[in-house]
Amino acid sequence: MDQFLQLPDLKRATVLAGEKGRRRIIGNVKMMDAPDILHYLTKDDLLITTAYHYVDKPETLLALVKAMNEMGCAGLGIKQERFLSRTPELVLAYAEAHHFPIIALPEHLGLSDIANRVLSHILDQRTDELKMALETHRTFSNHIVSGKGLAHLVENVAQLVNAPVLLMNERCQLLISSNTASPVVNGMEYLYRMGYVFFTNGSRYTSFTLLMKQPKTITVFPVYIDKAKKSLLTILGSLPENAHQSVLLIEQATNVIAFELMKENALNQYTRRAKNEFFLHYLNGDFSTKEETINRAKEFGLPNERPYICVVGRLDQEEKGLGFKDNQIEMEKVFDFVEEELTIFPFRSHLFLKGEQCSILLEGEAEDTVGESLQSAELALEMIQDHVVRQFNRSLSFGISHLCREFFDVREAHEEAVNALHSGRMSGNRQFIQTYQAKDLAKLLRMIPREDLREFYHYNLKKLTDPSVSEMALMQTLAVYLETHCQISETAKRLYVHRNTIIYRLEKIEELLGKSIKDPDTTLHLRLALRIQQTLELS
Repeated sequence: MDQFLQLPDLKRATVLAGEKGRRRIIGNVKMMDAPDILHYLTKDDLLITTAYHYVDKPETLLALVKAMNEMGCAGLGIKQERFLSRTPELVLAYAEAHHFPIIALPEHLGLSDIANRVLSHILDQRTDELKMALETHRTFSNHIVSGKGLAHLVENVAQLVNAPVLLMNERCQLLISSNTASPVVNGMEYLYRMGYVFFTNGSRYTSFTLLMKQPKTITVFPVYIDKAKKSLLTILGSLPENAHQSVLLIEQATNVIAFELMKENALNQYTRRAKNEFFLHYLNGDFSTKEETINRAKEFGLPNERPYICVVGRLDQEEKGLGFKDNQIEMEKVFDFVEEELTIFPFRSHLFLKGEQCSILLEGEAEDTVGESLQSAELALEMIQDHVVRQFNRSLSFGISHLCREFFDVREAHEEAVNALHSGRMSGNRQFIQTYQAKDLAKLLRMIPREDLREFYHYNLKKLTDPSVSEMALMQTLAVYLETHCQISETAKRLYVHRNTIIYRLEKIEELLGKSIKDPDTTLHLRLALRIQQTLELS
């Protein structure tokens, strides 16, 4: 508005009211020659008029001014000498109270002349801004191409806005900083954990104050990497009023940063696929020698001489409202989230994807004890489970292996983790962390030919696996019943059903098997058959 009043031909214009609103931005100029002009106005419009339709209608003119102020219009310019003679006092009082500029336009200029001069000035401004934006984008792009990297670019942005600047991921974890700002990072992470939404759709940036020992104003710009993922360019300070030029410069920086982050993201995706392929080949026993296995593992930062705990995680159930494709996408989002969560803990971690499961190797120190390692792992996984529920409203369960002393033994540890996860799921639990319990029987079963195991399994359980009875949850009920030492009440408690339901299912099982499950030999055979089922599934 100030620039409008400083144009050579408009210096004779005077502000009648709303002096404090002179900093409003004029984005466009519109002339009124009809009483329904309000329907054609938008934010930042300056309306110029003779007010012919408002002669002797002060209340109607006041309604127009109120509506324009609520819409965020820049102001109202009136050639009041033409018809009004004088702008009504009630209109001026409202404009003054709400800092809405009302300007008396010079009589020697027609409305079209005023509109042309202002629009010409706006066009010149936009042209200059476009040139500046292109030059800034070129400068920042050359900066990246020259190999100076994102850290140096963030430093340049900090110099540009004369304030410390942080580059953070979408979960408010610090990536790059031009200055030490631990309290701010902690405050931002807290807001994220509490579900604070930094941006609404279409917002260019947001400003707010962090209430710390020394309150700090923060201005955050989104850096869009793709539709579902963004980073945050955080300025420790507020932008000056009407900082249109600064916003343009910072947005050019965010565009260049986004492009660089997209390249890094693509490289990370390629590296992840390579790691996943290596791990699958390792689990399948595709490497011919121990030496080859160790050398391949080193290529992916997995030293053989370190101890590892293997964790296998899986979402407890599919989201029924999602199709297969969308469910796979959400599952990958959850596992990406888990991988990022692991970075906040004081141990190295390696995450691999295998079908509907994620496998995590927690790398320890050579002197770590089994008890300490398992306790640390369980505490970290409990926190991750809580965060997954809060972020995705999905529950996640984990199976944990024992500590193995070198990478070459991870294959066995992975089997332990899968076995522990399977055991927890068979018990009907949700959001659990199940530690593997060594079972000598499992090793003995692996020594028996698979055909003999299948024959024994089918002979004892085939009638319970028939599709016509699978929906009755008889297999699950039997597994939990035997696991609880044939305690009906405890079985009902674990399966979240009524005691009578368990009794009915057990009677149905006896009917299908033609045997009493109270008979010790029958119980033993059924336990062995269920254990064989696990062995066959893991093989």
